[in-house]
Amino acid sequence: MLAPTSEADLAGMIAAAEAPLRVRGGGTRPIGKPVAGEVMSTAALSGIGLYEPGALTIVAQAGTPVAEIEAALAAERQRLPFEPMDHRGLLGQAGEPTIGGVVAGNISGPRRIQAGACRDSLIGVRFVSGEGEVIKNGGRVMKNVTGYDLVKLMAGSFGTLGVLTEVSFKVLPQPETEATLVVHGLSDADAVGALSAALGAPYEVTGAAHLPKGASGPETCVRIEGFEASVAYRTEKLRAVLGRFGQVTLVSGDAGAALWQGLRDVAPLSAEDGDIWRISVKPSAGPALGALVAGLGGAVYYDWGGGLIWARVPEGLDLRAKLPEGFQGHATLIRASEETRAARPVFQPEPAPLAAIQTRLRAQFDPKGILNPGLMA
Repeated sequence: MLAPTSEADLAGMIAAAEAPLRVRGGGTRPIGKPVAGEVMSTAALSGIGLYEPGALTIVAQAGTPVAEIEAALAAERQRLPFEPMDHRGLLGQAGEPTIGGVVAGNISGPRRIQAGACRDSLIGVRFVSGEGEVIKNGGRVMKNVTGYDLVKLMAGSFGTLGVLTEVSFKVLPQPETEATLVVHGLSDADAVGALSAALGAPYEVTGAAHLPKGASGPETCVRIEGFEASVAYRTEKLRAVLGRFGQVTLVSGDAGAALWQGLRDVAPLSAEDGDIWRISVKPSAGPALGALVAGLGGAVYYDWGGGLIWARVPEGLDLRAKLPEGFQGHATLIRASEETRAARPVFQPEPAPLAAIQTRLRAQFDPKGILNPGLMA
């Protein structure tokens, strides 16, 4: 295993490499096709280089544990806006998730509907290309947006364009309080209607999910965060909006935090055997896909107002092949055996023009084809 201890060390190793490299941070997110090659670990590139609470910015090396960053932010009552999920429970992994892995996968949680994705909070990166060249893009403060498109490009590239060494984020204050309204007993279609009504109301919803099989039957959950007086006001207003759909109860405190952490980390589907798919669709199309998965012997729940479906299906089942003709969305295989991931596309196949652009980008940033080759096939 290659374990560089500095950016210069990493650049030298990549420049000298002629064979494929498996880029790894904490090793907690083995997503994508299996990659052959020597492991290149960024775990030793760790540490917070700059944190300015007053400027709402933080800069850290790519191998820095997410927990370390969250602890530093929490001490100043701040947080990462996009609520990154922890894949360890879902994928059965140990180790420590790193901030570079979060960026490489563009990992975003339930709050994405309000705060945006990981890439929307990312304001700067440093990385090493497949030729061993150190590239800096973006800045360390929110005012500097130089090269912003390349910053966004690195988020979600899964280490195929370059190996991240440093990332910079804008952060936000933690809310004073939060509350979750739960509507009980709704069908999937009615739940999507309720979530759409909540998101369409002017009350700044930061979480909107539906569990067809919650603790007390179907549970449709809407989260509000902010100052205590504001949350109290918006809770009552949203209770009236959601009351048209069914019985509404209030969850807050530790119980509310545990609910959203479980939804963030796909806990409702993690414990049982089966492959896990992540499907992005129009919310209106979600209930039909949920019924399809149920008919195949699987289970689902909905996040992002119904626009994100987490689905568990029997092992080895190619869910993408079962989707209706003309399906408009993205189906990504997140959890499956290595054999299953090697046998079929893990990510949604791209239209030919977009695939051609990605091929040219990889040829430009990794002309030797050594960084996680084939992972996103």
